[in-house]
Amino acid sequence: MALTDTHCHLDASEFDEDRDAVVARAIAAGVTRIVVPGVAADNFAAVRATCLRYSLCSPALGLHPLYVDRHRADDLQRLRAEAAAMPLVAIGEIGLDSWIKDADTTLQTYYFAEQLKIAREFSLPVLLHTRRANDAILKQLRRFDVRLGIAHAFNGSVQQADNFIRQGFKLGFGGALTYPRALNLRRLAATLPLDAIVLETDAPDMAPVWAHGQRNSPEYLLRIADEIALLRGVDRATILQASEANARTILGDMDEK
Repeated sequence: MALTDTHCHLDASEFDEDRDAVVARAIAAGVTRIVVPGVAADNFAAVRATCLRYSLCSPALGLHPLYVDRHRADDLQRLRAEAAAMPLVAIGEIGLDSWIKDADTTLQTYYFAEQLKIAREFSLPVLLHTRRANDAILKQLRRFDVRLGIAHAFNGSVQQADNFIRQGFKLGFGGALTYPRALNLRRLAATLPLDAIVLETDAPDMAPVWAHGQRNSPEYLLRIADEIALLRGVDRATILQASEANARTILGDMDEK
């Protein structure tokens, strides 16, 4: 059975010492595809190199809102050139973040809007960073009529979830829902339509409860699926089949990189 980790920063320095072993364990655990998102122009090369080294990896590239102080206007041209030069599965990780103190929301919105234009130009889905910014992001998606993507690490309200789904988006769920106190996330994972959910790890970040305080890893994807299956009262296969079908709806078959 095919199984995609729809969001994993495998290029991150946390994996430098044992990346081959991490990939081997993920494959042994049943992971067949890993989407590796970029976060800034200076890590585009690392994403590309990772995806060239490992055949199961597919690249996405974007300018992340948390690194807005590193981005420059010509980085948008670099992103456009990268998208033209080699196939990407998505533009991302992009979006808005209102959680960080003194966030420059104006600059975040500028880069987000410009990247939505690039996604439309190349007919690519988007991988969204949405932390405490769901309504503002939905506003921009409607403004630019972007109707295909994944709201990564979704943790909004049911109404916001419904709005993303109506916009053509799937919602990413990972290790955060494995914590018993994550009541909203667990409720969403249990009750949202199954055709709206995709699995992700966000490794090396957002470790599940059994790896709290440690590096997250794509090999944990099946155990995350087990947690959702338990919440929904279904078997693992049901979750895996749904997630993979949903991932392919957004990202295509990902056979070419």
